[in-house]
Amino acid sequence: MTTQEKIKDIKLSFHQLMDGAVAQSMRSKGLNYKLNWGVTLPRLREMSDEIRREIPDDDTLYHLSITLWKENVRECKILATLLMPHEKMLPEVCDIWMEQLPSQELAEQVAFNLWQHLPYIAEKSFQWIASDKEYDQLCGYLVLTRLFMNGQEPNERGINEFLDQVLCVLQSDTPSVRKAAMHCVSRFAELGLVYERMAKSALKSVSLELF
Repeated sequence: MTTQEKIKDIKLSFHQLMDGAVAQSMRSKGLNYKLNWGVTLPRLREMSDEIRREIPDDDTLYHLSITLWKENVRECKILATLLMPHEKMLPEVCDIWMEQLPSQELAEQVAFNLWQHLPYIAEKSFQWIASDKEYDQLCGYLVLTRLFMNGQEPNERGINEFLDQVLCVLQSDTPSVRKAAMHCVSRFAELGLVYERMAKSALKSVSLELF
Protein backbone atom coordinates (compact mmCIF):
# COMPACT_ATOMS: atom_id res chain seq x y z
CA MET A 1 0.00 0.00 0.00
CA THR A 2 1.40 3.40 -0.97
CA THR A 3 1.46 6.37 1.41
CA GLN A 4 -1.38 8.06 -0.48
CA GLU A 5 -3.45 4.86 -0.37
CA LYS A 6 -2.84 4.63 3.38
CA ILE A 7 -3.87 8.27 3.84
CA LYS A 8 -7.09 7.54 1.94
CA ASP A 9 -7.71 4.51 4.15
CA ILE A 10 -7.10 6.58 7.30
CA LYS A 11 -9.48 9.32 6.15
CA LEU A 12 -12.15 6.69 5.53
CA SER A 13 -11.69 5.54 9.13
CA PHE A 14 -12.22 9.13 10.32
CA HIS A 15 -15.47 9.30 8.40
CA GLN A 16 -16.69 6.11 10.07
CA LEU A 17 -15.69 7.39 13.51
CA MET A 18 -16.98 10.94 13.10
CA ASP A 19 -18.74 12.57 16.04
CA GLY A 20 -20.66 15.63 14.94
CA ALA A 21 -21.41 16.74 18.49
CA VAL A 22 -17.71 16.75 19.42
CA ALA A 23 -16.79 18.59 16.22
CA GLN A 24 -19.49 21.23 16.83
CA SER A 25 -18.33 21.68 20.42
CA MET A 26 -14.78 22.30 19.17
CA ARG A 27 -15.98 24.85 16.63
CA SER A 28 -17.92 26.68 19.33
CA LYS A 29 -14.67 26.92 21.31
CA GLY A 30 -12.81 28.44 18.37
CA LEU A 31 -11.07 25.27 17.15
CA ASN A 32 -11.56 25.81 13.44
CA TYR A 33 -10.03 23.37 10.96
CA LYS A 34 -10.76 22.98 7.27
CA LEU A 35 -12.05 19.54 8.21
CA ASN A 36 -12.79 18.19 11.69
CA TRP A 37 -14.42 14.80 12.15
CA GLY A 38 -14.61 15.10 15.94
CA VAL A 39 -12.76 11.81 16.52
CA THR A 40 -11.81 11.55 20.19
CA LEU A 41 -8.18 11.58 21.35
CA PRO A 42 -8.34 8.06 22.89
CA ARG A 43 -9.57 6.68 19.57
CA LEU A 44 -6.81 8.47 17.68
CA ARG A 45 -4.26 6.92 20.03
CA GLU A 46 -5.77 3.51 19.38
CA MET A 47 -5.50 4.16 15.64
CA SER A 48 -1.85 5.13 15.98
CA ASP A 49 -1.14 1.88 17.85
CA GLU A 50 -2.90 -0.10 15.12
CA ILE A 51 -0.92 1.66 12.38
CA ARG A 52 2.38 1.11 14.22
CA ARG A 53 1.65 -2.62 14.41
CA GLU A 54 0.81 -2.64 10.72
CA ILE A 55 3.84 -0.50 9.71
CA PRO A 56 6.88 -1.32 11.87
CA ASP A 57 9.31 0.47 9.55
CA ASP A 58 10.33 3.91 10.88
CA ASP A 59 11.16 5.35 7.46
CA THR A 60 7.67 4.52 6.21
CA LEU A 61 6.11 5.94 9.38
CA TYR A 62 8.16 9.12 8.95
CA HIS A 63 6.88 9.73 5.43
CA LEU A 64 3.35 8.87 6.50
CA SER A 65 3.58 11.38 9.36
CA ILE A 66 4.95 14.11 7.11
CA THR A 67 2.12 13.55 4.63
CA LEU A 68 -0.54 13.46 7.34
CA TRP A 69 0.70 16.75 8.80
CA LYS A 70 0.31 18.47 5.43
CA GLU A 71 -3.42 17.69 5.46
CA ASN A 72 -5.50 20.54 6.87
CA VAL A 73 -7.52 18.04 8.88
CA ARG A 74 -7.51 17.96 12.68
CA GLU A 75 -7.32 14.19 12.98
CA CYS A 76 -4.56 13.88 10.37
CA LYS A 77 -2.36 16.37 12.21
CA ILE A 78 -2.88 14.77 15.63
CA LEU A 79 -2.19 11.31 14.17
CA ALA A 80 1.01 12.68 12.62
CA THR A 81 2.24 13.71 16.09
CA LEU A 82 1.51 10.21 17.39
CA LEU A 83 3.14 8.33 14.52
CA MET A 84 6.33 10.34 13.95
CA PRO A 85 9.36 8.27 15.06
CA HIS A 86 11.15 10.43 17.63
CA GLU A 87 14.65 9.77 16.31
CA LYS A 88 13.58 10.74 12.76
CA MET A 89 12.23 14.18 13.68
CA LEU A 90 14.87 16.64 12.53
CA PRO A 91 15.17 20.07 14.23
CA GLU A 92 14.36 21.86 10.95
CA VAL A 93 11.17 19.82 10.51
CA CYS A 94 10.29 20.58 14.13
CA ASP A 95 10.62 24.31 13.31
CA ILE A 96 8.35 23.96 10.27
CA TRP A 97 5.66 22.18 12.23
CA MET A 98 5.82 24.81 14.96
CA GLU A 99 5.26 27.56 12.41
CA GLN A 100 2.21 25.73 11.08
CA LEU A 101 0.38 25.05 14.36
CA PRO A 102 -3.28 25.99 13.77
CA SER A 103 -4.67 25.80 17.31
CA GLN A 104 -4.02 25.48 21.01
CA GLU A 105 -5.23 21.89 20.85
CA LEU A 106 -2.57 20.98 18.29
CA ALA A 107 0.09 22.83 20.29
CA GLU A 108 -0.79 20.75 23.35
CA GLN A 109 -0.95 17.49 21.38
CA VAL A 110 2.37 17.93 19.60
CA ALA A 111 4.06 18.96 22.86
CA PHE A 112 2.89 15.86 24.74
CA ASN A 113 2.92 13.32 21.90
CA LEU A 114 6.16 14.28 20.23
CA TRP A 115 8.17 17.32 21.35
CA GLN A 116 8.87 16.13 24.89
CA HIS A 117 10.58 12.98 23.54
CA LEU A 118 13.07 14.70 21.21
CA PRO A 119 16.74 14.69 22.32
CA TYR A 120 17.31 18.37 21.45
CA ILE A 121 14.03 19.70 22.80
CA ALA A 122 15.34 21.37 25.98
CA GLU A 123 17.24 23.94 23.91
CA LYS A 124 14.25 24.44 21.63
CA SER A 125 11.96 24.96 24.60
CA PHE A 126 14.08 27.75 26.05
CA GLN A 127 14.01 29.43 22.63
CA TRP A 128 10.24 29.06 22.44
CA ILE A 129 9.46 30.57 25.84
CA ALA A 130 11.46 33.64 24.76
CA SER A 131 9.35 33.95 21.59
CA ASP A 132 6.54 36.47 21.16
CA LYS A 133 4.29 33.80 19.59
CA GLU A 134 1.59 32.28 21.77
CA TYR A 135 1.92 28.69 20.56
CA ASP A 136 5.73 28.79 20.76
CA GLN A 137 5.50 29.92 24.37
CA LEU A 138 2.78 27.40 25.18
CA CYS A 139 4.76 24.49 23.74
CA GLY A 140 7.90 25.66 25.50
CA TYR A 141 6.27 25.67 28.93
CA LEU A 142 4.40 22.41 28.34
CA VAL A 143 7.61 20.63 27.34
CA LEU A 144 9.69 22.11 30.17
CA THR A 145 6.99 20.98 32.59
CA ARG A 146 7.47 17.40 31.40
CA LEU A 147 11.26 17.67 31.54
CA PHE A 148 11.15 19.02 35.11
CA MET A 149 8.73 16.25 36.08
CA ASN A 150 11.28 13.76 34.74
CA GLY A 151 13.96 15.29 36.97
CA GLN A 152 15.85 17.15 34.25
CA GLU A 153 17.57 20.15 35.85
CA PRO A 154 18.50 23.29 33.89
CA ASN A 155 21.95 24.85 34.19
CA GLU A 156 22.47 28.24 35.87
CA ARG A 157 21.94 30.18 32.66
CA GLY A 158 18.82 28.16 31.92
CA ILE A 159 17.44 28.85 35.39
CA ASN A 160 17.89 32.59 35.01
CA GLU A 161 16.35 32.63 31.52
CA PHE A 162 13.45 30.48 32.66
CA LEU A 163 12.54 32.59 35.68
CA ASP A 164 12.92 35.85 33.72
CA GLN A 165 10.55 34.61 31.01
CA VAL A 166 8.07 33.22 33.54
CA LEU A 167 7.80 36.59 35.28
CA CYS A 168 7.13 38.31 31.95
CA VAL A 169 4.49 35.79 30.92
CA LEU A 170 2.69 35.82 34.26
CA GLN A 171 2.08 39.54 33.74
CA SER A 172 0.88 39.06 30.14
CA ASP A 173 -2.69 38.89 28.82
CA THR A 174 -2.52 35.36 27.35
CA PRO A 175 -4.42 33.04 29.73
CA SER A 176 -3.31 29.73 28.17
CA VAL A 177 0.38 30.65 28.39
CA ARG A 178 0.04 32.12 31.90
CA LYS A 179 -1.56 28.90 33.12
CA ALA A 180 1.12 26.74 31.45
CA ALA A 181 3.92 28.92 32.86
CA MET A 182 2.53 28.78 36.40
CA HIS A 183 2.19 25.02 36.24
CA CYS A 184 5.72 24.82 34.84
CA VAL A 185 7.27 26.89 37.62
CA SER A 186 5.49 24.67 40.15
CA ARG A 187 7.19 21.62 38.62
CA PHE A 188 10.48 23.54 38.59
CA ALA A 189 10.10 24.10 42.33
CA GLU A 190 9.68 20.34 42.84
CA LEU A 191 13.22 19.71 41.58
CA GLY A 192 14.52 20.42 45.08
CA LEU A 193 14.64 22.87 47.97
CA VAL A 194 17.01 25.29 46.21
CA TYR A 195 14.71 25.40 43.16
CA GLU A 196 11.68 25.90 45.37
CA ARG A 197 13.31 28.88 47.07
CA MET A 198 14.28 30.43 43.73
CA ALA A 199 10.75 29.96 42.39
CA LYS A 200 9.11 31.44 45.49
CA SER A 201 11.48 34.41 45.49
CA ALA A 202 10.82 35.12 41.80
CA LEU A 203 7.05 34.88 42.15
CA LYS A 204 7.07 37.04 45.27
CA SER A 205 8.61 39.85 43.22
CA VAL A 206 5.38 40.02 41.19
CA SER A 207 3.11 39.37 44.20
CA LEU A 208 2.37 35.74 43.36
CA GLU A 209 2.74 32.51 45.30
CA LEU A 210 3.23 28.87 44.37
CA PHE A 211 0.01 26.90 44.39
